[in-house]
Amino acid sequence: MKTPPIIPVIIATGFGSGFSPVAPGTAGALLACLIWWALSLCLSASALMLLTAALVVVFTFAGVWSANRLEPYWGEDPSRIVVDEMVGVWIPLLAASGDNLWYALAAFVLFRFFDILKPLGIRRMEALPGGIGVMMDDILSGIYSLILIIGTQWLIS
Repeated sequence: MKTPPIIPVIIATGFGSGFSPVAPGTAGALLACLIWWALSLCLSASALMLLTAALVVVFTFAGVWSANRLEPYWGEDPSRIVVDEMVGVWIPLLAASGDNLWYALAAFVLFRFFDILKPLGIRRMEALPGGIGVMMDDILSGIYSLILIIGTQWLIS
């Protein structure tokens, strides 16, 4: 079998975190949280939100592209593709601030909850073709998590 191209592998596997032998999706989401946290130490709250939004957009397109490129080598939506988990967890992190890591933890836990259980139409997103299907279930999981975090923030304030 031919070796897959390296750039799509790096993107799709979340810089290699998808090769984790245990819970690769969780490893990818955790790496995304660590990237976000490191950025939160260096950026203002508004810059962090803008950069997180940019990461969501850029990695969504890169994720669709890389998943499509790797499908002939690895099949449909293999567990080592975790760029979708990275994008999915960055979405609720849009509502978190770097000075309150409880919201960041909530973003991670809520996202993984929705991503694993796939309620409320999330599972249907997997039926979309190619890289779109790979990405969309995690994007919807992230949106549901974002809504819950914003709702919680509204109730608390």
